[in-house]
Amino acid sequence: MPVTIQQLIQWKQQGRSIVSLTAWDYITAQLLDAAGVDLILVGDSMAVVLGYETTLPITLDEMLYHAKAVRRGVKRALMVVDLPFLTYQESIKQAIHSAGRVLKETGAQAVKLEGGYPAMVATVARLVQAGIPVMGHVGLTPQSVHQLGLRQQGKSEKESDRIFQEAVALAEAGAFAIVLEHIPADLALQITQKLNIPTIGIGAGVHCDGQVLVTSDLLGLSEKQPPFAKVYTNLRQIINSAVQEFSTEVREKKFPQ
Repeated sequence: MPVTIQQLIQWKQQGRSIVSLTAWDYITAQLLDAAGVDLILVGDSMAVVLGYETTLPITLDEMLYHAKAVRRGVKRALMVVDLPFLTYQESIKQAIHSAGRVLKETGAQAVKLEGGYPAMVATVARLVQAGIPVMGHVGLTPQSVHQLGLRQQGKSEKESDRIFQEAVALAEAGAFAIVLEHIPADLALQITQKLNIPTIGIGAGVHCDGQVLVTSDLLGLSEKQPPFAKVYTNLRQIINSAVQEFSTEVREKKFPQ
């Protein structure tokens, strides 16, 4: 049976951890879905996979193109798509238009957007009123890289209180889940215990209701991994070895036999 938003909330109540990974193409999505991943995020982290240095340059059309491919590979998991930088910050009207395109054109069940300042809380509330499920994202928000950098957020009392209040406000605005990125584990625990909706951690400790990683980090495909990622295998090395072996056999006339 396909995973639903209501199931995620039930799983939080039951203490069942939620498994989430990113996908940007049909084959990866198909593999993750078949392996039992609960939530597949078409993240704007795809920008790095496409060769950009940050997530900022990626466009909505690029996200839509890849999200359609992911949708074709997903049968069970809940599919969420990131709204890229400057496709929802200008106005609520712009946010509804961008989010509406995502649901209408890709078949995804929800969108994710970053930030919890007052304007973003109002945006989330309006999207939910329009029937568009929204996942929030607080803590380290990569679209604010030039403002925040990539350092851990919430280390000071002032920062910690701000992130806590943002998470509460997003939940009250109707977000069905919130990503907590690169914040102290004790802050993530406080937020998780306070909210009735699931928290999905990435570099936020073990106390979140679920965990998400960028799949290219998990598989060892990324050139650089963030400090909180875990590399479960080294596909860069495996692919390099396979290509070198193929190259040698071609040059020595051993392939094809």
